Amino acid sequence: MASRQFATFEVAEQLFGVEVHTVQEVLSYNEYTPVPLAPPAVGGLFNLRGQVIAAVDLRVQLGMARKALQGPVMNVILRGDGEPVSLLVDKIGEVVDLDDEAFEPPPDTLSGPTRELVVGTFKLDGRLMLALDVNQAVDTYRATT
Repeated sequence: MASRQFATFEVAEQLFGVEVHTVQEVLSYNEYTPVPLAPPAVGGLFNLRGQVIAAVDLRVQLGMARKALQGPVMNVILRGDGEPVSLLVDKIGEVVDLDDEAFEPPPDTLSGPTRELVVGTFKLDGRLMLALDVNQAVDTYRATT
């Protein structure tokens, strides 16, 4: 039986996951530089070992209020189609092995911006994990068009 590994995290108490191979690292960071005239989902920029990383606020991408960037904020740094991009999340979870047979399409009740970001779901110990489309999650122009 085929399986995949997902790195999990929470935003507004909802469990999300991305395939592990898309994750560069997870970290807590607290100094962000604002980006004037950037799309609303861009939380700021930060320097990671000499590399400038854009931080995308997943709350904004999901249609929620912006996350306050005061104090340490959790980042899931993803390997994009070129430069790494960070997703700002509320809480980092764990890495889970999930059987492909347990994968289900997004529920019909899922709507709005969240529906555009989710490729499917997995049921985990009484919780539903929403599997994110990494490219859609970091596309800051998606929310403004």
